[in-house]
Parts: sequence; C-alpha cells; structure tokens
Amino acid sequence: MVRSSAVVRRPPAPKPSAPAGGLGVRSPQPMPRPTDGRRPPAVDLNAPPDVDVAVEGDRRRGRGAQSNASGRYEPQARVTFDDGWQSFEELPPFKTTVTIDSTRKIITRNDSPDLSFDRSINPYRGCEHGCIYCFARPTHAYLGLSPGLDFETKLFAKPDAPKLLERELSAASYVPRTIAIGTNTDPYQPIEREHQVMRRILEVLESFGHPVGIVTKSALVVRDLDILARMAKRNLVKVGLSVTTLDPKLARVMEPRAATPARRLDALRQLTAAGVPASVMVAPVIPALNDAEIERILDTAAAIGVKEAGYVLLRLPLEVRDLFREWLMANFPDRYRHVFKLIRDTRGGKDYDSSWGKRMTGGGPVAWMIGRRFELACEKLGFNKTRTRLTTEHFKPPNSGPEQLSLL
Repeated sequence: MVRSSAVVRRPPAPKPSAPAGGLGVRSPQPMPRPTDGRRPPAVDLNAPPDVDVAVEGDRRRGRGAQSNASGRYEPQARVTFDDGWQSFEELPPFKTTVTIDSTRKIITRNDSPDLSFDRSINPYRGCEHGCIYCFARPTHAYLGLSPGLDFETKLFAKPDAPKLLERELSAASYVPRTIAIGTNTDPYQPIEREHQVMRRILEVLESFGHPVGIVTKSALVVRDLDILARMAKRNLVKVGLSVTTLDPKLARVMEPRAATPARRLDALRQLTAAGVPASVMVAPVIPALNDAEIERILDTAAAIGVKEAGYVLLRLPLEVRDLFREWLMANFPDRYRHVFKLIRDTRGGKDYDSSWGKRMTGGGPVAWMIGRRFELACEKLGFNKTRTRLTTEHFKPPNSGPEQLSLL
C-alpha cells in the first residue's frame, strides 16, 4: 500500500451562505462541539485552506482543481494521509478515463425563468478543460464522484446521443425550439477529437433543419465549420466562444486544458468569416482577477468582426466555492481576501446567491459597476445592435414523407 485512507462519517454540509473567504487563523485546539448535539464541521471555513487536503502537484499536473474530496451525497468521506510506510510521490498521477454513458434520453428540459432556452444537450459528463470556476462541477456528485479532480479526469461520453436525438426529434408530439449545447460541459473538450459525438449531433440537427445554439471555449469548433456554415445559411445556428482573459499565463492556471486566448479569438475570426453568427462571452467575470480585461476583450473581438457579446459574473455553487478557494490560495494568495470580499459584495454578503435573475449578474454596487462597464464598452464598439434569431421554419424529420392534406 502506498497510502492509507481513513473513513469518517461525513459531517453536516455547511449552509451555502457561510463565508469562505476569511483569513482567520486555524486554532490548534479542537473545535467546540455544538450544544444541539450536531457534529461540528470537519473544516473551519473561515480559515485558509489546509495544504494537507491538496493533491501533490505532480499527480495533478495540467489540472485545475487542487483536491479531490468525496461527493456531497456520499455517506462517508475518505481522507488520504501519509501513514509513514511509503511516500506520496509513488502514487500514480490522475489520468483521463472515458466511460460510456448509456443514457436513454438526450434532450434535457428546464423551466428556468432567467435562461433563454428551455432544452439542451450534453454530449459529455465531466470536462477535461479543468476550468476551476466551472459551475457544472457539482453535477459529478450525482455519479458518486468528486467535483474536484474526478470532474476533470473521470469523463463520460454519450456515443448514442445522435441516435437518441433522431428518435426524440421524430416524435409526433415534438415541437421544435432552439436546443442549447455547451451550457453545462463543453461539447468540444479534448475527447471530442476521438469520439466525435458533437459532430454527429450537428449532422442530425442539420438533416432535421433544427436550430441550435452552441457555447464553447475550444478552437475545435472550427473543425465543424463545413456543417456550421451550411446551417448558418438557413439561420439554424449561432456560436458563443468564452474568452475569460487575454493573459495566457492566467488562462493556463485557470483553464489548464482549454484553448489559449489567441486560438479562441482565431476561432471567432474564422466563424465570422464563414458567415456563422458568433458572439464573444466574457465569462466568468471574477472581481479583482480578470474584471480589468472586460474592455480589452471586447475591443479585440470587435476588431475581428464579432458583433454580439455577453458576460456572466462568477458563480460559486456548492463545492465550487471551496475548490475555487483552494485554487485562489495556491495561485494568488495575495488576492485571496480581496477577491472573496468583492464576491460577497456582489452576492448580498454571501459567497453565492442562486436566486432567479441574480445568479448570472449579481447585485450591489460592484456588480452594477461591472455591468455598466460592459454596457458602455458594447455601446462604444457597436455590439448587440441586432441579435441573431434562429428559425424553426426548416424543421422537418428527414423520413417524414409528403405532408398529408387536410380533409377540411
């Protein structure tokens, strides 16, 4: 054995409103037991992250998360520690594995009032890009896996997605509306090169004449430029590329396996030149980390012909809060306290507020300033003068045959 794992009962999860950004000092004395009989939390959230919970650097090289804590639904938490017999250096590195996901339905519905779509498709679960801020990380807990390093390394592909999509679109009761792809995990993450699930989904959507909106931060999207250009001529597609920063060093540590900022901008240029409606997403905006780049990102996108833009404020739901907290302390310890103070200023004193209408843009003076800066930059550069609206007029199952005439 090269490690030991102590199995302990998982303590009650802390309330989402508990602050995570303080710089208090961990007391060497045990935390007092609450008088109501509940067990105290295993970690003091007001203290800086304990380096002992982090996975050794060489084992997570090229990954975003610092740790791999058990999922929140697991009844037990496994804590790895050095028992003195062998060294942690002998533990194997985290390697990417892909498991086949035998899902029976591929279109996911939602009724969120602050989303512009009511259905979406996720070709993959987990994402190798490893973006530390990804709000989809907590979904890996549904699989009994960690939202940390497991989310980046234990991936699930849906090779049957095109066949399932064709069946669902052919249903007599189906009413077409724009399908969103990439709103959870990136459909053009690195494993798409081999599995090509996204390309085959686009082929189905094109054959049905069905509209689709795509969000990605990968330059791999230009591989499918032939399909996208044909769909664009019929007003069936639009693509949004997320450009979080223009600093390649910041991008490298924040989005370790995503395309570099320069390659994303080049992808936007190629899409625009091919006539595919493309927008730049300044997302997420992180106060005191990348918010100073809003105007520069928009200015650069405007110079290559992009006409639409959007932004999303940093979101820290569930486990993402502590994962981002660990990452910030490891990479920007001097900004740790300031960043979390500004985050709480945009969320009513909380680390995150999931209320409809607020979760994307936040509230308060800091959030208002970010939003106003974005609006003024867009107005100056001519963004969002018109919005691309996709159509369903071309929708028709390919094997539906001639339309039956009405008797009346």
